[in-house]
Amino acid sequence: MNKDKNFNALKTIFFRTKLLDLSTPKVMGILNLTNDSFFDGGRFNSEKKALDQVLKMVKNEVDIVDIGGYSSRPNAPYVSLKDEWERLENILKAITNEFPQLILSMDTFRAEIAKRAIDCGADMINDISSGQLDNKMFSTVASLQVPYIMMHMQGTPQTMQLNPTYDNVTKDISTFFEEKINLAHQAGIKQVIIDPGFGFGKKLNHNYQLLNNLDSLLALNKPLLVGVSRKSMIYKVLETSADEALNGTTYIHSICLSKGASIIRAHDVKEAQQCIKLFNFAKTNC
Repeated sequence: MNKDKNFNALKTIFFRTKLLDLSTPKVMGILNLTNDSFFDGGRFNSEKKALDQVLKMVKNEVDIVDIGGYSSRPNAPYVSLKDEWERLENILKAITNEFPQLILSMDTFRAEIAKRAIDCGADMINDISSGQLDNKMFSTVASLQVPYIMMHMQGTPQTMQLNPTYDNVTKDISTFFEEKINLAHQAGIKQVIIDPGFGFGKKLNHNYQLLNNLDSLLALNKPLLVGVSRKSMIYKVLETSADEALNGTTYIHSICLSKGASIIRAHDVKEAQQCIKLFNFAKTNC
């Protein structure tokens, strides 16, 4: 594996009928269809609300919309496969019908949900567990031949914040991804994106150690996605709340971009795109 952190990772993601150019960073907008997500739970859990939110994101030039029906916040309650799919099915079909050219990501750790979502028009899978919560995920994604986002999480949403420990958080995560990337490729998954999983089984200091060394993950030669939007790693330091964490989110986004992030996963698409526009302008005019 090439260990040069300046190595030019895969710059184009191919879908069945679409492609995404990652030569400049892109924004993945968050659409939670849950009642209990930490920031936007209950805001978009009807077809009309979801479509209105997607339209807003499209107007703000979103590149990908990530749809989830199972809250992964710390201590989130268990949701059955049946309930998860009931939250997703009709809204997913409505979005694919209304916005056929939009790239849609399905945020799920269940292989069965992944398959159903792709069959309904989703384009890629975003798995918070990197296949650890469903041993059929790798083979399922391989059979579907869609891009796969694998995230690092220590434990499960119910246990991840009990007492996360690391010898060296960045090195441990890098080792984790080396193993999972190899397994994914062996299973037949051709396109992998990595997400270090800020806030998932990590104490506050772990998140900032990881942030400071984020560019070391570029040695894995995979596009890097980051999800820090309005998370507690921001509002705890600022002694505020998720509702008041947009400014802090934008600042952390700028650090992630400077360290090589290719995709920013955000609640606030307009502000994330503005951050990228400033980053690109500064980069090309320095």
